[in-house]
Amino acid sequence: MKYTDEQRISKITEYTDKLLDYIRHTGLTREIVAENETVRWTLTTPLYNIGEHTYYLSNEFRTKHSDIPWGKIAGLRHRLVHDYEYTNWNIVCDIIFDVLPEFRKQLECLKNS
Repeated sequence: MKYTDEQRISKITEYTDKLLDYIRHTGLTREIVAENETVRWTLTTPLYNIGEHTYYLSNEFRTKHSDIPWGKIAGLRHRLVHDYEYTNWNIVCDIIFDVLPEFRKQLECLKNS
C-alpha cells in the first residue's frame, strides 16, 4: 500500500505514542534497557516502524519540515536493522527517554499545520 505523507505522519505518531505509553506504564529505566534483552527487542519494533515510515516521506515534505532530523530518524532504523549486534544502547536510551517526547510534540505541530 502506498501511504500519503499525512498517513505516514499518522502512523509515526501512533508508533511514537505506543512506545511512550510502554515506557510510562512499565516504569522503564536505562538500567532495565541495559540488562534486559527482551526489553531491547520490544523497543526496536516501534523504532523500526517510525524509521521506515520516515524513510518514505516525500522529499518535499521533509524539506518543508526540515527542523525535524528525518535523516537521523530513518538512519536509526537502518542501523538497528542492519547493525543490531553493535547497537549502542546508551544512544538508544538517549533517544527514547530524551528525544522522543520532544519529537512527539513536533508531530503534534505537524498535524495541526
